[in-house]
Amino acid sequence: MTDLVPFSGRTLSEAACELGEGPTFDPDTGTAWWFNITGRELHELHLESGRKAIHSLPFLGSVLATIDPLRQLIASDQGLFVRDTESSKLRHFATLEEKPGNRSNDGRVHPCGALWVGTMGRSAEKHAGAIYHVAGSRVTRLYGNITIPNAICFSPDGATAYFTDTDVNQLMRVDIDPATALPTGDPVLLSDESTSPGGVDGAVCDADGLIWNARWGASAVEVYKPDGRKVARYAVPATQPSCPAFVGARAERLLVTSAWQGMDDAARAADPQGGKTFDLGIEVKGRFEPAFRL
Repeated sequence: MTDLVPFSGRTLSEAACELGEGPTFDPDTGTAWWFNITGRELHELHLESGRKAIHSLPFLGSVLATIDPLRQLIASDQGLFVRDTESSKLRHFATLEEKPGNRSNDGRVHPCGALWVGTMGRSAEKHAGAIYHVAGSRVTRLYGNITIPNAICFSPDGATAYFTDTDVNQLMRVDIDPATALPTGDPVLLSDESTSPGGVDGAVCDADGLIWNARWGASAVEVYKPDGRKVARYAVPATQPSCPAFVGARAERLLVTSAWQGMDDAARAADPQGGKTFDLGIEVKGRFEPAFRL
């Protein structure tokens, strides 16, 4: 087992999200964004000034991607929407699936501008979800029978995708076409975490190809090499870290969201930082997220 590096960072947001998720960073404005999915909130934080805003949403949003300085794409339980960054107005863009009992979960934009996004049952019903490829308004179902889709991220050269079903807890890899982000082969096992504590949750892939994964239930962010070897573990001061994002002027810092979902009063009292958002306090070789291409 890789040694756990103690937490040396700071709390970026004291707002305790029931289900903090889907963080991303816009380097053009220096702004971090993330969701409180179950609270129907979009959180906005300007890193340098500390200016914070919380935007109410009419749906369960979980993934945000920049389109251009005036528009963002949001994935939700009601499909994909384009959000105007100045007015916060929302316009329906595309339908993901015709399953009213489902919501979106994890997702990320590939360097070619296509989006991979997962869906799941609102109560994590077994095998209710799927992972989709979105190119413009064209939605293609890639993988079905998934319970909790997570860890979607891409290698720096765009030739490999990673993902997991947290219910199974196996981190997978699949070869993809760098020009389209569509699979060119079948998924293969990268790391079997089914007997390890906690769940494989959200992930990002850095400039060196390392995979940084939030370990739900284990108070840690874990780092994998592209061959599946675990090379580092960093403590997070919350039991349920949910997803990391590279932030900062050079994408040199790591933001991590967390959640208190599923905790009773005693568990919440034992986890006072649960749901808050953190800077891990280490220097990383991150990458900025690509824009979604309409």
